[in-house]
Amino acid sequence: MSDCIFCKLASGDIPIQFIYEDDAVVAFHDLHPQAPVHALVVPKAHVPDLDNLASHPDGEKILGQVLRAIPKVADKLGIRQNGYRVINNCGADAGQTIAHVHFHLLGGKVLGDKIV
Repeated sequence: MSDCIFCKLASGDIPIQFIYEDDAVVAFHDLHPQAPVHALVVPKAHVPDLDNLASHPDGEKILGQVLRAIPKVADKLGIRQNGYRVINNCGADAGQTIAHVHFHLLGGKVLGDKIV
């Protein structure tokens, strides 16, 4: 999608240093970290949100690619051994501000038992 910031980042139209990249997924540091380690894991395919991913013809494949990438990103960031949290915000009320499905990977400290 031509006006999607995540599509522009993933395609290299906007330069950014990736933590991780493969054919289907990129990961990069969040500009507004909520934990000592906070990365975004983003499929290169443009899908607006998790609801659309669930009904997308390639949704299961895309989600599988993301799920395979997450532990690799956690390894690169040094948080896999002690643990990390993965969050997806779906829709405005959940806090999704960019209409491209993505997953927040947080760690680097004890995150506690609070979900919010």
